[in-house]
Amino acid sequence: ISYELWFKQILWELDSVRVIFQNGHVRDERNMLKMVTRMQRISIILKLLVEQFSVLETMTALDFFDFRDYLSPASGFQSLQFRLLENKIGVPQSLRVPYNRRHYRDNFKGKESELLLKSEQEPTLLQLVKAWLERTPGLEPEGFNFWGKFEANVLNGLEQEYAIVQAKEDSEEKEDQMAELQKQKEVLMSLFDEKLHEHLFSKGDRRLSYKAMKGALMIYFYRYAKGVIVSVNVSIHLDNHVCMVHRMIGSKAGTGGSSGYQYLRSTVSDRYKVFVDLFNLSTYLVPRSWIPKLNPTLHKFLYTAEYCDSSYFSSDDSD
Repeated sequence: ISYELWFKQILWELDSVRVIFQNGHVRDERNMLKMVTRMQRISIILKLLVEQFSVLETMTALDFFDFRDYLSPASGFQSLQFRLLENKIGVPQSLRVPYNRRHYRDNFKGKESELLLKSEQEPTLLQLVKAWLERTPGLEPEGFNFWGKFEANVLNGLEQEYAIVQAKEDSEEKEDQMAELQKQKEVLMSLFDEKLHEHLFSKGDRRLSYKAMKGALMIYFYRYAKGVIVSVNVSIHLDNHVCMVHRMIGSKAGTGGSSGYQYLRSTVSDRYKVFVDLFNLSTYLVPRSWIPKLNPTLHKFLYTAEYCDSSYFSSDDSD
């Protein structure tokens, strides 16, 4: 019951954030503060829910088995609010894992089914964030041209790294460093391959458009995006539940008739990570000197007092 009460609060906070995005008032500093506060509140609630698993973990599997029958046929899958939360965040219907070979909505009737269908048709948080990222100032080729400058800096930086390693005497260490540089080059250069991105996007391996990915990386370099914490904690919440289920019931069927652990394990794969692209941004971290310096206009925009993390930058003046 306590989970459902907290889910209700999370849905209210999430809906309010989506309304701000939909109304196009994200740039307003007051709305930005409101969004950050509400997303932070969701994060804290999710942390609280995660911590509750530690109480169950004090029980042995036999202790849990003693009262497990009293839970049947109840199941976490029957939580309408959690399904609404998944839909509003942006879990793709095409990537959902079937529950007992049935569409997830088939387990709900009447008004509940209508609510789920409506939530599937509304703009998701992922879609709204994607549209916002695509409008990130500084991506314009005729303006600051962050992407063009970043690509040039990466190429130049890799060439310098290669030259340094190449100048060393032949050794096993040199071979290892050259191999590592080659791997780094392949990862970084894949960023600038739009066709590869579109291919991964069509498969569902990427969720953001190419332009939104550019905006996300630019913000990642210049500002700490607090909203990312939410997706991290949703994943922790699911992962802790899976581990608890495996320890308590092993491969037995779930109380709601599901395959138990096998079903839950499948729901914590990347297909359920709505903001998987944000999770993976750290893959593309580069030396600070490779990041283009901001001009004064963008510096002011991205360094809003409440939303930046200046630790990533040098104290040099911008160009």
